[in-house]
Amino acid sequence: MDLPPRGHEKIRILMEKGVRIPSPATLDIGDDVVTAQISGENVTIYPGCRIYGKKTVISSGCRLGYEAPVTIENCRLGPDTELKGGFFNGSVFLEKASMGSGAQVREGCLLEEQASGAHCVGLKQTILFPFVTLGSLVNFCDCLMAGGTSRLHHSEVGSSYIHFNFTPDGDKATPSLFGDVPGGVMLNRPPIFLGGQGGAVGPIQVGYGNVAAAGSILRKNYPQENQLIFEAGPARSVRITRGLPYLEINHLVEQNIVYLANLKALTAWYKMVRKAFFDRQESGPLIYEGALEILAGACRERLDRLSRMAKNSLAAAPDSAKAEREELVARLPELEEQLSQDNTGDWVRQAQQTFFAAWDQAGPKFNAPYTEAIRALPAAVTDAGTAWLLSVVDDYCQKAKAAFPLVQIFKKLKATGT
Repeated sequence: MDLPPRGHEKIRILMEKGVRIPSPATLDIGDDVVTAQISGENVTIYPGCRIYGKKTVISSGCRLGYEAPVTIENCRLGPDTELKGGFFNGSVFLEKASMGSGAQVREGCLLEEQASGAHCVGLKQTILFPFVTLGSLVNFCDCLMAGGTSRLHHSEVGSSYIHFNFTPDGDKATPSLFGDVPGGVMLNRPPIFLGGQGGAVGPIQVGYGNVAAAGSILRKNYPQENQLIFEAGPARSVRITRGLPYLEINHLVEQNIVYLANLKALTAWYKMVRKAFFDRQESGPLIYEGALEILAGACRERLDRLSRMAKNSLAAAPDSAKAEREELVARLPELEEQLSQDNTGDWVRQAQQTFFAAWDQAGPKFNAPYTEAIRALPAAVTDAGTAWLLSVVDDYCQKAKAAFPLVQIFKKLKATGT
């Protein structure tokens, strides 16, 4: 008995729109998929693919499943995105982003223009700025990476690299910054290279232009730029003591706050700069909406992980540290409140006004692709933009410092920035 595939009516609609589907009988389309959100222009869906979720958007020029079947669920794909094989859930891919076969991209990922991964890449809660390239067999969850100016001059993660994001005590308050938002969005910073067969133990920060030698495991911040980093693993063993990481939590708290501050800056950039570029794309408003959802979800994820760590640290704290841990647990909601508020400090507002005055004078070309328009900006504009976003980051860190006086974070933070 011949039975039509599930979603056969939607498959028919898509083919009538012009979507290329070489083997319709092998395709599975969920009942909640909105066909109006799938472009009919130069889209190809190869055999064995599965498409689910009412939020799914597939823009013109997308190719799904060329190397192996693809499953997507509630993903928003910008123009010319190519997912060659694997599973993709709750994430956003901007123009010409691509992933090789065997990928597993779970919820909370944002891959900006021309960001890419080779085969067997695992991501979750990951943000990749334009042109960032991941090699094969990479696990790169809970981090943000920027740097580079083009597909020929990009930040890269070597094959078999791991971002270690889970502590022995079961915490994931471990987000790492490879680059940052204020400099990264300007697409004019030196690329970062993380050598293959290496790793980073989150949470850490790595500056632009740094090269981590193959096999290096990064366990601390490298804020300096343009350094060649060699890190050998410790050839020793120590007796493990549960709760030991909580004896000094200042570093963990600082890194999480800096990460949240960068997310706030990136959200401001999307709302006040990037939105105009999305508005002129097919399905651009839907993809823009999805990007904002990713950023809001990333903030919630980081706050939730930080809250769990704070509560665990309170339970493991010696009497001498009880007061600071209680303060941390009690006042964490203030961090969430500050994320949702606009920056109203005079110095932040002035920095914002200075940037947009320069931006308006430069006359950005909204009809050009986003990456080309940003790279064409004069240095005075990009410098002013970086200064504005740095003020957003510093303002958030300053408020966090005031909220946790007993924890004594950001000891070198000045009154008007770092």
